[in-house]
Amino acid sequence: MSIRRFAHHPPTDATPLFEAFRWRYGSCLLTAALSHLGVFEKLAPSPLPDAVLKQHLGLEDRPFQVLITGLLAMGLIQRSASDLLELSELAREHLLASAPYYMGDYLGLAAEAPEVLDLVARLKTNRPADIDAQGHAFIYRDGIASAMDSSQWARHFTLSLAGRARNVAPFLAEAMDLKGVHHLVDVAGGTGIYAMALLERNPNLEITLVDLPEVLKVAAECISGHPDAQRLHLEEGDMFQWEPKRPFQAALFSNVLHDWDQPECLRLIERYAAMLPSPGKLFIHDVLLDDSLEGPLPIALYSIALFTLTEGRAYSPAEYEHWLQRAGLRAGKPVSTAIHCAVIEATQSSLGG
Repeated sequence: MSIRRFAHHPPTDATPLFEAFRWRYGSCLLTAALSHLGVFEKLAPSPLPDAVLKQHLGLEDRPFQVLITGLLAMGLIQRSASDLLELSELAREHLLASAPYYMGDYLGLAAEAPEVLDLVARLKTNRPADIDAQGHAFIYRDGIASAMDSSQWARHFTLSLAGRARNVAPFLAEAMDLKGVHHLVDVAGGTGIYAMALLERNPNLEITLVDLPEVLKVAAECISGHPDAQRLHLEEGDMFQWEPKRPFQAALFSNVLHDWDQPECLRLIERYAAMLPSPGKLFIHDVLLDDSLEGPLPIALYSIALFTLTEGRAYSPAEYEHWLQRAGLRAGKPVSTAIHCAVIEATQSSLGG
């Protein structure tokens, strides 16, 4: 049996498949905004500041940001010269009940669809979905049931992410500069696919992958028989509490921080930044919104999916840079990898002046 190599580029680009899959979240958001939240009618009389519209909708910060980012990216609302939210011509002509070309009744065909009703509930409660009462997917914290504690569900969700990792890992391994790094910590590294791609390209590197026990069972299967597997150390731990057994020169968060709200993102970045030596590196690999939080559309759609299943959303380079600065790190410019992802390399801010 041939050994699976994780640093080899796929022959074709799978991005269109991911975009097509994620559009379902956009359809749900549009229907929820029109049929349940009344966003367009609330903006019809005059443009509104974000805070006022948020109050009218009765939403908390995270669901409001996901909603507004999605509608901005779809071109249904826009920002005025004075930074107020207003309807676009497209929305004014087709999404107001008084408009001559109103199509809300057509979109309303999906208003009672289970996935739309579920998204409305997520927006109003600011809580991720509870998967068949098994607990929240991808999220774990004391006192809250998590699907990641169940062998069946942990395996299901961990392997679901492998489809993206197989396509993105080769590009991430090329983009990360690991010169001078002998030991890297892959925080919540899942299947180990990203880690194995890095090991294939960096023969002197060792990686400790930290994740939950049920996830590590899947990772052990994924790396079994690989010639570089002896340099990947699987270590059980809650990333919010894990303590290293030996020094490391770099830490990687690959598609992890988008699962968490802003306080948890800052907490994780500060925690692992404090463990780094000088010089040390912290890498954030994730999808990135524009700094304006108005798109691009594929990331806005994915942010809806993240919002639905996790406590997080997609973030912008400016948001990550802010958290990294608070942790005493200086962020470099994002480097694109694949499937709308990019990697940000951060070092101690004192380096280089």
